[in-house]
Amino acid sequence: MNVIKPLLFVSLLFSCNSFCFSQTGTPNEPVRYIGGAIANPNVHDGALPYIVGVENIQVMRANRSHPDEADGFGWTYNHAPNLTYWNGMFYLQYLSNPKDEQQPPGQTLIVTSKDGRNWSKPVVAFPVYKAPKGIEIPKGYTGYIMHQRMGFYTAPDGRLLTVAFYGHSYNPFMQGGIGRVVREIRKDGSFGPIYFIRYSSHTNWNASNTTYPFYTSSKDKGFVAACKALLDDKLKTLQWVDEDRGLDGFYHLKDSINTVQALSYFHRKDGAVVALWKKSWAGLSFDNGETWSAPVKVPTLIMAGGKNWGQHTKDGRYAMVYNPMETQQYRYPLIAISSDDGILFDNMGVVHGEVPPRRFYGENKDFGPNYTRGITEGEQTPADNNMWLTYSVNKEDIWVSRIPLPIRTTFSGEVNDNFDLLTPGAEVPDWNLYSPVWAKISVVEFPSAKNKSLKFEDEDPYDYARAIRVFQASKRANISFQFCAEKMDNGTFQVDITDAHGARAVSLIFENGELKVNNGAKIQSISSFHLGEWNQVSLCVDAEGLGRCQLKLNGQEVLSNAPFREAVKSVERISFRTGEYRNLPNRLTPNQVPCPPLKGCDEKAAKQIYYIDNVNISRNPDTFLSKP
Repeated sequence: MNVIKPLLFVSLLFSCNSFCFSQTGTPNEPVRYIGGAIANPNVHDGALPYIVGVENIQVMRANRSHPDEADGFGWTYNHAPNLTYWNGMFYLQYLSNPKDEQQPPGQTLIVTSKDGRNWSKPVVAFPVYKAPKGIEIPKGYTGYIMHQRMGFYTAPDGRLLTVAFYGHSYNPFMQGGIGRVVREIRKDGSFGPIYFIRYSSHTNWNASNTTYPFYTSSKDKGFVAACKALLDDKLKTLQWVDEDRGLDGFYHLKDSINTVQALSYFHRKDGAVVALWKKSWAGLSFDNGETWSAPVKVPTLIMAGGKNWGQHTKDGRYAMVYNPMETQQYRYPLIAISSDDGILFDNMGVVHGEVPPRRFYGENKDFGPNYTRGITEGEQTPADNNMWLTYSVNKEDIWVSRIPLPIRTTFSGEVNDNFDLLTPGAEVPDWNLYSPVWAKISVVEFPSAKNKSLKFEDEDPYDYARAIRVFQASKRANISFQFCAEKMDNGTFQVDITDAHGARAVSLIFENGELKVNNGAKIQSISSFHLGEWNQVSLCVDAEGLGRCQLKLNGQEVLSNAPFREAVKSVERISFRTGEYRNLPNRLTPNQVPCPPLKGCDEKAAKQIYYIDNVNISRNPDTFLSKP
């Protein structure tokens, strides 16, 4: 018996450990998506519910012909943005090449904003690398580019550092890498000198054969201390592993160190650190990054080469943001899933569901919003109750998104939005706004300071402004709003009533002084409307059976008992858009076929100006149209 008991104890202990470490939340499966939603690849938003109140804001619209309208250079490959907040200001850093991925020259630019909506012109933070005299470009390379996974670090003393990585064209990693550079961003917006903070461990670069000195040579003791603090932070610096892989043992991750890419991380409530990488990889650290479990692929996370961003959000919950598609070249939509414990994630919803035409061909310029990053743990955050993200679209334009917390994909109650109590230029609660640089949406004092409205200004030849209001799902709904077209030179303003998947039950089209509407699948002109004046639009929609609607314009019935455009079981979104519905590019659109820029894409179109006001949506079955 004295022999059997210890053996039995060891056996039970082994069985218990095997059982425990097979559970979700352990190194065997650090996270899991438990929702049933799967993105539909045939539409840009994946036919998924929208996260209520998300604001998509274009920061920089690439322009080759008029560089002053964009970055000052006319470069059209813009990608891999990083975001932070410091001393009352957003800072956004991104890399840029003339037209192609990983083809020289390359540089890193920074833009700033006080509110996340109005952004400065880009300034160069790290210029094109010029090697010291006598240093030849190695055989097989054609020049120098930038490549970075991390953009900012706030030091213990409050200093803000910005970092980036210099490497050679086509392959800036390992033997192709030179090293990571750093400089301080001062409170007045100026930059300190550039230094190297770490050289590639695969090569023999040092202060004698590189363009910039090593950080320890700085006479600014505070700056040197800030750099040392960054180097000692094994969570922050693990973001660097892609370029170097650390032959010198600098990185504490051992298993799969040559596999994982683009780290994001967050602390769970129990103190464990959850690491998320591209292509569904995840891992855990129980000692704040000193050691790591072997990274594993999480089968419930469907994703390809776009980054996966994880974050502990201000409301005490957790979020994960990525492209839920296995295709590498078609990276849309951008979605978020959320969690109470940082282990089990659910409630998939759209963050950015638009894919405008790619205006400029370039090597590896994948379609859609991708490479998203938020504000890393330990950095300052704005006082609002939002999650802020940045990403590129088509690897061409730079965007940010503001996601209200808590994350939700449904709305309850009636809608009575007149915008009168809102501040012009500020956020619009419960509205999803898609606002490009040349197609802005904002609350304005029109027709008066006391009677505000939502303004759409569109002069983009290839994109549009779009506002979506999610309302309580219903088989029957009364919907009304006021519409004014101040300027409509051959423009179009389109309104769709949809279900949770974007299927269009009713479509209204205002253009050339005519109101067109669907009667079943057919679009027909049914009435004129007043240009330059407010028009009252009232809809009754009934999704029972095959679905039907009634429409009144300025109090007059102009459509009665018309069948739906697409069959739906219920309705829960109204969409206002300054352009045609689009579903191109799609999965059949060639990605890597060289072609000229889209005609006229660098020139503004004639400006269209529209307003909407007094959006009211209710569920009152007594007011519905009678049976046909």
